[in-house]
Amino acid sequence: MTRILKRLLGLTALCFTGVTALCFTGVASAGPFEDGMAAYQLSDFAKAARLFRPLADQGDAAAQTLLGFMYANGEGVIADAAEAVAWYRRAADQGNARAEFSLGFMYANGQGVPESSAEALKWYGKAAAQGDARAQRNLGLIYDLGEGVAEDDAAAVKWYAKAADQGHALAQNNLGLMYAKGEGVPEDNVEAYKWMSIAAAQGNQDAEANRATIAKKMTAAQIAEAGKLAREWQSIPRKP
Repeated sequence: MTRILKRLLGLTALCFTGVTALCFTGVASAGPFEDGMAAYQLSDFAKAARLFRPLADQGDAAAQTLLGFMYANGEGVIADAAEAVAWYRRAADQGNARAEFSLGFMYANGQGVPESSAEALKWYGKAAAQGDARAQRNLGLIYDLGEGVAEDDAAAVKWYAKAADQGHALAQNNLGLMYAKGEGVPEDNVEAYKWMSIAAAQGNQDAEANRATIAKKMTAAQIAEAGKLAREWQSIPRKP
């Protein structure tokens, strides 16, 4: 489907960009895991891998996920996508949402496993059900584009909205596009402008460009209303 407005595409763009993206929280006082995290933050990847491995072998899902991430990126270990998948799977089988997302990503891109839309959908679905915004956004994109599934605009809107409400800028832009096009929801330029404004406020340049395109179709009153709705949304405290 040809679109004048720019949708943010590319599931590959959603791989982890750094260990801080894993955002492990609720960690207790200092111990091997915390020491491993500290080593990683200092770019001492070999030390971090040494500290995470025994914990991963003992079944610590967070350590397994981090070790998988390090194998996927060749940090402190020789890059090995199949080994990354193995560690992600061990953590995912314990219900670790970040590992579930990562495993879905590996299947979606055929890294360490044969490419499988069905497996990607399965693992993204598990992570999304636990509230992982990246998985929710990816599910939205899968249904939006009909990647391995029947195109389903309503399902795309559902998952984009869940991720958007958690502050995911890419999902916010794409949700705005769904409103702009009337796909899966009634066409509504005010809602489109609102979500694009929220994404643009996070520095998303594509959302900013899309908003400018939508503004040409709106009255000054509609733009003012959309801006008001965006500010109201932004004023509500949300989990980081």
